[in-house]
Amino acid sequence: MRSPGEVLREMLAQNAWTQDELALIMGVSRVSVANVIAGRSGITPEMASLLAAAFANDAAYWMQLDAQYRLGRISPDTSPVERRAHLFQIAPIRDMQRRGWIAEDTDVDSIERELERFFGQPIHDRVPEFLVATRKTSIGPTNAAERAWCFEARRLASIFPVALFEPKKLPELATKLRRLAMFAKETRKVSKLLAEYGIRFVVVEPISGAKIDGAAFWMSEDAPVIAISIRFDRVDAFWFTLMHELAHIMHGDAYSVDSNLVGENSLTATSSSNLAVIEQRANEKAASLLIDQEDLNSFIRRVGPLYSKQRIIQFAHVTKVHPGIIIGQLQHRGEISYGANRDLLVKVRDIVIQTALTDGWGHFISPSSFER
Repeated sequence: MRSPGEVLREMLAQNAWTQDELALIMGVSRVSVANVIAGRSGITPEMASLLAAAFANDAAYWMQLDAQYRLGRISPDTSPVERRAHLFQIAPIRDMQRRGWIAEDTDVDSIERELERFFGQPIHDRVPEFLVATRKTSIGPTNAAERAWCFEARRLASIFPVALFEPKKLPELATKLRRLAMFAKETRKVSKLLAEYGIRFVVVEPISGAKIDGAAFWMSEDAPVIAISIRFDRVDAFWFTLMHELAHIMHGDAYSVDSNLVGENSLTATSSSNLAVIEQRANEKAASLLIDQEDLNSFIRRVGPLYSKQRIIQFAHVTKVHPGIIIGQLQHRGEISYGANRDLLVKVRDIVIQTALTDGWGHFISPSSFER
């Protein structure tokens, strides 16, 4: 590729100009022209504009000529950059290092080895994946942070011993869980109860960018897992998310369909509309598991729109459920504002993580715990 200096020398010859004459035409020193011709100086935007005016062409021509020439003279090894970019695209590496999920390192080979250990599969030319039904802000491709969160939940679940899973006992489990939903302090019993019915239950604090409330997935066909983030520390959010994920387990979701964490929404090409149906089914099931919807409809007809705190608490006593759960369903239906009766939406995170296998909020699980 010809240098800008060589092109400029040809143009001087075509115009029968000397370097001194070009310098005079352009209003610059002879040294400036000589340096460009000799290749000692690159072409600045100012110099490109002056050359374009002198030779009646375009300044961009001179800038492009200079850039192409300089790029042609170098041949850096960009493969480490490309590899590092791929790794940062598939995983929130800095956040994972801060959480202790992977070791602190900057070497690209070391980072790749750590990620392959974490994901449990090759990642050189692919995005890690496994089937999971997620409850998050919106249905759609799972981002890198949410993907990492799900994999951490799966790693956590892998060290959790539970009883034999028997699908036919799930209605019985749902009934027992419902009995715990009357008092916030009873959330401490959730993990043990789920384990007795063969369901692993883990809590993983979300990382930046992971707008995910919960997930349901299967370690194998007889090993379901429910993972929650408790990113909204409220009794209604906790119970609805838990029952939503239980509904996925009851219907076998994420064992055959749902998000695959790659961005296509499903390993079986499940459409977004079908995903919406699956999520709506889980939402409806969760709501009905917590409160008989006919009872709630009757309460709304009798009391609405004057939902006093006293009437809500009375209804909670009758239905034997925490009043915060009623508040949550009334808010979801648009019967009351999201600012109403906030004092009834008590916090439960600290209660839950006392007994649940947890990663976050000061609870740290060493990577060595996952070594097989």
